[in-house]
Amino acid sequence: MELRKALFGLCLAYADARIAAAQEAMQQAQEAANAEEKSSAGDKFETGRAMAHLEKEKAAAQVAAGNKLKEILNKINPTQPTAKAALGSIVYTNIGNFYLAISAGKLVVEGKEYLAVSPASPIGLQLMGSKVGDRINFQNKLVVILMLE
Repeated sequence: MELRKALFGLCLAYADARIAAAQEAMQQAQEAANAEEKSSAGDKFETGRAMAHLEKEKAAAQVAAGNKLKEILNKINPTQPTAKAALGSIVYTNIGNFYLAISAGKLVVEGKEYLAVSPASPIGLQLMGSKVGDRINFQNKLVVILMLE
């Protein structure tokens, strides 16, 4: 249970960091747009403003994506055990350990590696609903479900 809480916390920190970075980029784009207003004239002014506006829109999309990650995480109860692989499960296999949550990449807890994957990812789709002893074929590899947590 503590491991699931730790992995959940790392995923939450990942989502928060993405949101913070995107918000910082939005602020910098706004500052760049404001600086263009003060220093430029004519076509150069319009180009600079348009570029800053595009950067701000891109950062806003990244904030939205980060918020979507948090929405997914809010559906996870890190203390609820599961008999089948589901959102929030840790799946131990012969090819590695997976945490079904969001695509946050490699996470390390107490020296062990876990790959945080989205249930919508190719491997996540295969793992969802599996139980101990199940065998799945992923990228021409036999994957055996050894344990669920």
